Amino acid sequence: MDLETARRSIHATFERMRAAYGQPVFDEWAILSVPAASGGVVAYAGPRPDAFKVNLARDAEPLRAAAAGRKFTEGDIEFVPDAKDTHYDAFMKIGAASYLVLNHTSKTMTEIRADGRWLAVQSEIFDLSEKFRADPLVM
Repeated sequence: MDLETARRSIHATFERMRAAYGQPVFDEWAILSVPAASGGVVAYAGPRPDAFKVNLARDAEPLRAAAAGRKFTEGDIEFVPDAKDTHYDAFMKIGAASYLVLNHTSKTMTEIRADGRWLAVQSEIFDLSEKFRADPLVM
């Protein structure tokens, strides 16, 4: 999958999640390329475009700790239940060296999951992960 197709797929999934949940599930997302020195933030959508890259290392720390020592393949997802404030709530591996970061800048995953409408959102996230599993992002 190319970058533009990935962006369209992510945007469409966010719209379906918003419709199913009745409000934004995540209010920002970014495609990150690893290592950051050779790419870093490839795409971003959300309320803090100027602060996102500046705070990247700090905001990624809970996810980094949760994923430490584990191997992920395209389509795999990791959630952090208690990432507060702007700390990232989840990531999805979408390419050989690319990740989609999902975040709600004022809610934790525990708070998001407490709403029964979260059940409908899960299928949208699963569908997106399967899309990247079948056709990973190539940059």
